[in-house]
Amino acid sequence: MKKIGLVGGISWTSTLDYYKYINEGVNQKLGGLESVECILYSLNFADIQRKGWTNSFDLIYDACKSLVSSGVDAIALCANTAHLFADEIQSRINVPIIHIVSSTANAIKKDKLRTVGLLGTKFTMEMDFYRQKLEENNIAVLIPEGKTAIDTIQHIVKEELGKGIVTEKSKKQFMQFSEQLMERGAEGIILGCTEIPMLIGKDDFTVPVFDTTKIHVRSILAFILDTEKPTAG
Repeated sequence: MKKIGLVGGISWTSTLDYYKYINEGVNQKLGGLESVECILYSLNFADIQRKGWTNSFDLIYDACKSLVSSGVDAIALCANTAHLFADEIQSRINVPIIHIVSSTANAIKKDKLRTVGLLGTKFTMEMDFYRQKLEENNIAVLIPEGKTAIDTIQHIVKEELGKGIVTEKSKKQFMQFSEQLMERGAEGIILGCTEIPMLIGKDDFTVPVFDTTKIHVRSILAFILDTEKPTAG
């Protein structure tokens, strides 16, 4: 079994899911008392919020360097928005980064979808790094329309889900945004923030839903258990 390095704390609530799902997957495969061998570098999310995501490269990169020096075989960034820096960090380190967007693109292609709706942080939805990776795989991306929608999603993710707060009001808002995306032609919905599955999931939809946390975990497990090459950027 290979050793994985996890960059977590972005936020701690979704990092809990990563640790749980990875250990469950290893145990289901190997049985007994088997669990994952991993090193977790948990960042202080408040540091990133103070600097702003676009100014946080050094925080993410230093975490990755620390994990590499600890002898991990691969790294997983436990947040979609952190993949803003994935390609640049990958060019500077000698172990693979298992890329959440590449893994998600592969899952979408297996379902033979051409257009998907993307829900995530403001940065994930509006910046090019996420959309470009999907478009390279011939997948068109729709995001909610208007500043109010984007700001509402950002507030819920940051101020509620990032603190472990889940409300019915916020779920209804996310469902409304999803329905609007489907009305515009989305054939499936990407839950492009690792906290969003706390609020909505596949049972809430009649179209395919791509839970990026679980998709990412599947790629991580494939690497750890050596069943396939990692889905790197």
